[in-house]
Amino acid sequence: MGVSPMHLFVNDSMEFRMDVYRSILITGGGGMLAHALVDALTAKGLAATAVRRAECDIADPEDVTRLFEKYNPSLLFNCAAHTGVDLCEDEPDKANAINGEGPGNLARLAQEHGTKLVHFSTDFVFDGQSDRPYKPNDQTHPISVYGETKLRGEKRIQQVDSPDWLIVRTAWLFGRYGNCFPQTMVKMGQAGRPLRVVSDQFGSPTSTVDLSEATLELVDRSAGGLFHITNSGITSWYEFAQTTLREFGVEADLAPLTTTEWVKLRPKQAKRPLYSVLDGEKYTAITGKTLRHWTEALSDYRTHS
Repeated sequence: MGVSPMHLFVNDSMEFRMDVYRSILITGGGGMLAHALVDALTAKGLAATAVRRAECDIADPEDVTRLFEKYNPSLLFNCAAHTGVDLCEDEPDKANAINGEGPGNLARLAQEHGTKLVHFSTDFVFDGQSDRPYKPNDQTHPISVYGETKLRGEKRIQQVDSPDWLIVRTAWLFGRYGNCFPQTMVKMGQAGRPLRVVSDQFGSPTSTVDLSEATLELVDRSAGGLFHITNSGITSWYEFAQTTLREFGVEADLAPLTTTEWVKLRPKQAKRPLYSVLDGEKYTAITGKTLRHWTEALSDYRTHS
């Protein structure tokens, strides 16, 4: 008999067993996801150390070695990344060092120290030509430097002879701690600036709060391998903007445009997948849960912003 999926809400009650990890470390500690992970762990009575790039540049093997010698983590979440999709086109070497080679540096030291490594990747490893949600084992084909380097990071982890890694691909992140699409739409709308948003690119907005909770659920179950985690529901960037402005009660000059029209306005920007919806069935099969709809998560984001 199949498992009946349950809705995953924040603070969903469960017996948490992650206290077996004596030392929890988060790289990329200044970012939006890292802050959400710290909050989620703290709520479960677990302490985590979040380190910023100034303390450890994961692209530098010596920095990574010093990090492991100092903290000797039993569990490491890697949130460090060069996430400027357009900027990666202008800085391919930097993007490759951080997104591509950095995860491999972490994986090698994690193997030596017996550390469980949890790494976050992206929907941009796909080209967006699918007519159904992408499964974890689907063929990858990135169309941007960002996507190429993030895929290289995944492969560097997989090349290390260790079974104790977990790669979580996600998409369209938003959250309290840092710049994100809803925050940008609200600020620009309140400032009276006209908003022109692409209406033919589709994906699943994902709350950093819900992603953190779901990732901890997998770790608690000793899951390993490659997973897709996003909030439920599919939307376009235009509808995401529309819903955000309505949720925050902001009147704005918002209009849709196509990717072709957008590229004419910004010809040097990175290519984006037109359809990058991720299939979360593997997560549901292990946990018996699905993440709540992105509109519910957006409403929760507004409440706590």
